[in-house]
Amino acid sequence: MRVLVLEDDPQLCREVTEGLRSAGFAVDLAQSLADADFKIAVNRYDCLVVDRGLPDGDGLDLVASTRAAGHTVPALMLTARDGLDDRLAGFEHGADDYLTKPFALPELVMRVRALCRRREQPTAARIAVADIEIDLMRRRVTRGGIMLALTPKEFALLELMATRRGSVVTRTDLIECCWDEMAEPASNVVDAVVAKLRRKLGEPGVIETVRGTGFLIAGGVS
Repeated sequence: MRVLVLEDDPQLCREVTEGLRSAGFAVDLAQSLADADFKIAVNRYDCLVVDRGLPDGDGLDLVASTRAAGHTVPALMLTARDGLDDRLAGFEHGADDYLTKPFALPELVMRVRALCRRREQPTAARIAVADIEIDLMRRRVTRGGIMLALTPKEFALLELMATRRGSVVTRTDLIECCWDEMAEPASNVVDAVVAKLRRKLGEPGVIETVRGTGFLIAGGVS
């Protein structure tokens, strides 16, 4: 899941970014409306986290213009403006959720995750691949009933491939959905994480390599 955070407070921006990344999200940053507008135009996001008081305007204007342009990406307003009129204005401009500062980081993570789920096609809370069970809500993976210790990035790759099982997931898809703008597309970072994921999942393997393209969850999916 890839998220754009629009926030001009450096400390808060760092806290939100680190919190979302530690929860497995790929996170891009923007500190102005113009920067956010450009990144929305060139990247695909699963959720926007938008502050209101920014150097070049109100974050609500970005949400409104995004809706006017036909983008359906969910938007969460993260702001100190906690009045009823402010909250109503947020929804009237196209926001999907509204969280006021100060806030609890775990709550922000859960709200962003819920909004991201709206972006995807409806999926079951659990996915079974052979004897591997993926609990999407609790972010846990077991094989043969034994808990596997996956990193957030490894879980994100497995989640994407499992939800698209039966179809090839390209390296570009994985980069765009599971890494942020700091990733170097030409590097072998995807192959390295997939290799670690395969080792942790064990035998028999369930992830096939489609030469020159990407990866495919193997058969035996239920």
